[in-house]
Amino acid sequence: MTTPTLQSLTPVISPGFLAADTDPAKADWVMLGFPFDGTCSFRPGTRFGPAAVRAASQGVETYSPRQDRDLEDLNFADMGDLDLAIGDAAKALEQIETAAASVLAEGKKLVGIGGEHLVSYPLIKAAFEQYPDLKVVQFDAHADLRDSYLDTGLSHACVMRRVVELLGPEALLQVGIRSGTRDEFAWMKENKTLMASFEQFHSRLLPWLKTNTPIYLTIDVDIIDPSFLPGTGTPEPEGFTLTELLNWVSPLKTANIVGFDVVELSPHYDHSGMSAVTVAKLLRELLLMIG
Repeated sequence: MTTPTLQSLTPVISPGFLAADTDPAKADWVMLGFPFDGTCSFRPGTRFGPAAVRAASQGVETYSPRQDRDLEDLNFADMGDLDLAIGDAAKALEQIETAAASVLAEGKKLVGIGGEHLVSYPLIKAAFEQYPDLKVVQFDAHADLRDSYLDTGLSHACVMRRVVELLGPEALLQVGIRSGTRDEFAWMKENKTLMASFEQFHSRLLPWLKTNTPIYLTIDVDIIDPSFLPGTGTPEPEGFTLTELLNWVSPLKTANIVGFDVVELSPHYDHSGMSAVTVAKLLRELLLMIG
C-alpha cells in the first residue's frame, strides 16, 4: 500500500469540529470522519454520524470544567469526512486504512468519527503497521467477536475478531460488554479479555502505562445506556452513563494513546439531538484527557 501525504487526501468538506485548527501541518491530532454503514445489521444510519457530531459540537463549550482544560489550547485539525465507496465494503475499508496511514506516517495521532464499528478495523491495521506492539482497549455493549455474520467476516459484528487475529487476544481489553453469543462470552472468558470491574481493568492496564506501550482506544457509543443515548443502531439496555464512561476511561490520560475512534452514532433515531450532543461532549473530553 502506497501511503499518501496528508495534503493529498481529499475529504468531504463539512463544518469543522469545535475549535479544530484548520491546518493539519500544525496539528498533533488529526480528526477524520468515516461515514460508512454498509454492514449495519439492525438499524442503519451511522453514515450520518460524523456530520451530526460536528454540527452538535457547535453548541458545546471548548472549556471542560471537569478537567479545567480548553480545546483552544490543543493543536488538532479536522479534515472532514472521507468520500467513501458506497456499496463496496472492501474498497471503503481500503480507503480508510490508506487515510489513517497517511496521518500516522507524519507523526500525527488519529481521531476517527464513525460510521459503524467496522471502520475501526482498518484504523487499527494502520496503527499496527506504525506501532507493532500496539494494544487495543474497546468500550462497547457488544463483543463483536463473531467469526462471520450474515455470511461475511467483514461486519461490525466481527470487527474485534479481525483485530485479535491481527494483534492476538493478549493485546485486547474489553469493557462494558453485555451482549453477545454464548461462544463470544466463552471466548472472552477463556482469553481473559473482558474486564469485570474497574479495579481489574486498571490492574491489567497498568503494565501498558508503565512501559509507555502504544494503545488504540475504540468506543462504540452503545456502551452508553439507550435511555441516555438512543441514537444508535443496536441499542442495548443496562449501559453506562456518560459520567461512568468517562470515569472508566480516566486511567488512559497517562497512556500512550496513538489514536482513538468513537463510532455507531445513528443520529436520526434521536429526534431530540441529545445523542449527537453527548457524543460531541465525549469527544471533547477524550481530546482534553489524552490529547
